[in-house]
Amino acid sequence: MAGLVDRVKNILLNPKEEWLVIDGEAGDTKEVFTYVAILAALPLIATIIGTIIIGFPLVYGIATGLVGYVMAFVVVYIVAFIINALAPTFNSDKHMPSALKLTAYSYTASWVAGILSFIPILGGLIALAGGIYSLYTMYVGLPTLMRTPQEKVTGYFIVALICAIVVSLVLTAVIGGLLLLPFAGLLLR
Repeated sequence: MAGLVDRVKNILLNPKEEWLVIDGEAGDTKEVFTYVAILAALPLIATIIGTIIIGFPLVYGIATGLVGYVMAFVVVYIVAFIINALAPTFNSDKHMPSALKLTAYSYTASWVAGILSFIPILGGLIALAGGIYSLYTMYVGLPTLMRTPQEKVTGYFIVALICAIVVSLVLTAVIGGLLLLPFAGLLLR
């Protein structure tokens, strides 16, 4: 657990240096997804708490939180796949373990900030700030993990960001809508 806390602290406070450390790691898929499993649970908890505070049925909060939790894994993998596929276009190294590490660890600030999303207005602003900082950490990590030439980083980042947004929106709309459809009646009460 100490390693996880150090990783979170370092990616939040010293991302440039931490990307160098991460680059030296093997990028074991199990290890990376264990990190995702732990951190993505923070917004799951906040969703359940928020549902209780708002007064929605607990089952709705659990279902919504679980959908978001599962989506974290799917989005991390698909965005990593896209980043890896785009690598040659931006004179970068095509290496899926590096793309997976880049994507998973970039979401750190978003997941950590997501624990406060249950607080009306302020929590949403903090979660938004965490999401923006996550984008910054990805931008900083591209040259190190994907060996992207400095002059190509901005273009690579923008294209990857657009793809990530589209993937997130489509998956959330389709999968989230299908999984939460049975609970629609609960919200109308």
